[in-house]
Amino acid sequence: QVQLVESGGGLVQTGGSLRLSCAASGRSFGSYAMGWVRQAPGKEREFVAAWRWIDSNTYYSDTVKGRFTISRDNGKITVYLQMNRLQPEDTALYYCAASRTYCDGTCYYTGDAYDYWGQGTQVTVSS
Repeated sequence: QVQLVESGGGLVQTGGSLRLSCAASGRSFGSYAMGWVRQAPGKEREFVAAWRWIDSNTYYSDTVKGRFTISRDNGKITVYLQMNRLQPEDTALYYCAASRTYCDGTCYYTGDAYDYWGQGTQVTVSS
């Protein structure tokens, strides 16, 4: 059984920062990439960022590029999402996800590429 556990969400003011963490576990865990996907109330799921293990390539949506940074822990199957200059429109439930699909990177921008999902952590940015 694969488990993804997120942490680090919370309430922050506009312009503030938060760091999300996602720890993966499970004997059969094996993925090519891990990423973050968010969903705001009444909106569709939106890709945020992804990390591909094999070459450490990173992928970002245009809305977060330059403000968010995805990274990994070298000793663990853990990824982080450092979120700076947060805006009210960043308010959403943030999900960690893992993909067992290897592609040129474009597939990670869609939710369909991910096989495992965490429960989500809420990020709320007040104006």
